[in-house]
Amino acid sequence: MIERQAVFPANRHALYEAHGYSAAIRSGDLLFVSGQVGSRADGTPEPDFEQQVKLAFDNLKATLNAAGCTFDDLVDVTTFHTDPENQFGAIMAVKQSIFERPPYPNWTAVGVNWLAGFDFEIKVIARIPSKS
Repeated sequence: MIERQAVFPANRHALYEAHGYSAAIRSGDLLFVSGQVGSRADGTPEPDFEQQVKLAFDNLKATLNAAGCTFDDLVDVTTFHTDPENQFGAIMAVKQSIFERPPYPNWTAVGVNWLAGFDFEIKVIARIPSKS
């Protein structure tokens, strides 16, 4: 049986305690990251949409770093959007600033009607690099 290990970033935000979940779970050499949103430290949503997307990626980066990963270790990405048609441009601008060149991770985008006060969420699976 593979043991599960909870992973949290150094400055974990209030949502983890408020809703009782882990930022990520390490299982073997895989990291399953919970949906990251553009929350401030107190758990409230960033009101500016593009800034909310940037903050979601910042929160994701902190969680990846806590497990020894980077964006280059992503295997699977799923994003959730409350208004995909109108948000796509802002999301692509942020995405292209992070993933500047191939190979890009595979990506699934899902339109939803509710994200607990947020407008964007990103959930990923990463492969944890081996320590050589």
